[in-house]
This record gives sequence, C-alpha cells and structure tokens, in this order.
Amino acid sequence: MPDFLRLILDPLGYAFMVRGLIAALIVGIVCATLGTYIILRGMALFGNALAHAILPGVAVGYLVGGNSQSWLFAGGLIAGIITALGIGSISRSGIKEDTATGVIFVSMFALGIALISTVRSYTVDLTHFLFGNVLGVSNSDLWLISIFGGLVILTILAFYKEFMVLSFDPVLAKTLRLPTTFLNYLLLLLIAVTIVLSLQTVGIALMSAMLVTPAAAAYLLTRRLPVMMSLSAAIGAISAIAGLYFSFYINVASGPAIVLACTFFFLLAFIFSPSQGLIKRLGVM
Repeated sequence: MPDFLRLILDPLGYAFMVRGLIAALIVGIVCATLGTYIILRGMALFGNALAHAILPGVAVGYLVGGNSQSWLFAGGLIAGIITALGIGSISRSGIKEDTATGVIFVSMFALGIALISTVRSYTVDLTHFLFGNVLGVSNSDLWLISIFGGLVILTILAFYKEFMVLSFDPVLAKTLRLPTTFLNYLLLLLIAVTIVLSLQTVGIALMSAMLVTPAAAAYLLTRRLPVMMSLSAAIGAISAIAGLYFSFYINVASGPAIVLACTFFFLLAFIFSPSQGLIKRLGVM
C-alpha cells in the first residue's frame, strides 16, 4: 500500500477517529454555511460573544448531570437562547447591538466562570469545552450533532431567500413586508444552536473562528451568495478533515488544529484572491 494512502487510512482504523471525523465534518459545514450570513451582516462580534455567553449554561449542565453530553448540550442551548433573545430585545429598545452584546456577553461569561469555580475539578473536567475534544465524541454525541446540524441546514434552506434579502438590503426587506423581527430572532437562534452543537469539536474559546473564518475566505473569492455559501462550506469541511489529521499525526489539540487549518485557507484567499487579493492590490499580477 502506498505511504500516502496509508497515512489517510490508518487513522480510520480507530472508531473514535471515525466519529470525530464525522462530527468535525458536520460542524465545519454547518458553521461555515451559517457564517456566510454572519459575515454579510457584520455579526462577527455577536458570534464571538454568544460562544462565550453559553458558558454558564454548560456549567449548570455539568453541576446537574456531570459529564453527560445531553445535560451540557441542554444547558448550553438554554443559555444561548436566553443570550440571543436578550441581546435582540435590548438592541430593539434603542441601544446599539454591539453595546447590548458587550453588556450581556461579559455578564454571562462572568457568571459562567463563577459557576465553574465552584467545581473542584473544573480545570480537568471542563477544559475540553473551552478548547474542544472532538476525539471524545460518543455515538450519542454524534446523533445530537447530526440532528441539530441537519435542522440548522434545513432552516437555512427554508428561509434562504428571506435571509438573503435581509442580509443584503434590510430596507428592501421591510418594504417587501418580510417578518424582519422574526427573521432576526430566528438567525440569532440558529447561531446559538450551532455554537452549542460545536462545543465538543472546537470549544467555546475557538467557536467564533469556525463561524467567521471560512465565510470570510469565501467572501474574498466571490460576491454571489450561493457560490459564497458553497465555498464556505467546502472550506469548513476541508479544514475539519485537515485539522483532525494534523491533530492525529502531530499530537496537538484537535480544536486549535481545525481552526489553524481554516486560517490557512483564509490567508490563501487573502493573498491570491483574483479580484481583491494582496497580490492583485500590489500589482504583482
């Protein structure tokens, strides 16, 4: 068997690696697809804040159910929904969204740290939720990730036209009498769900990179939304695979490895983009 083929197939002999690869692929595609709307609407700060704001929910889930993924998922999801709805409600009262995001983000993150500090062994038990542990994904975890990831993608497809109008021209969306308030809250909810299902793959600390970086790379390469979304999903999927293999062979944490792979593709797009890449702007080509 050729050495190159052996490098690809050897890790697949381990069940945990296969589960991790499937989970990373799902998360990479879902995050990158949803991230397209985040980039277009300038919501990168919100995604980062929400990723950190689910920490108290994860802590409560841990205090109640220990390392049970179901409890951690439920706690994170509830905290994410509360945070998303809270930011949406405060921003509608006249306060700018970035201000509302900053207030709730810091408060929720502080609450999460306070709750975690009550757990004696938190440095061991909860560290992988900060930085990811995709190789620890179980069969039940994989089902959760698959089901909720599928629901996010189906929702994006169902409201594709509405989200597109809202992202490119909010004024036109109101003129067409689209339910903009509902759509905004729905998008915030989708971000919350995506962040929670990605917890074990890349962790809270690195989650925003998976939402933003693949979509940002695709944004540099095209302005057509269907192409941008497809490119972003492809970059997310390839980064997940490459990062996981890199993690396996180099013995580094899987979450950071996946994020670094995303960053690599972003740098390639930043340098070689035919319309707005660094080389193009410098007039080298």
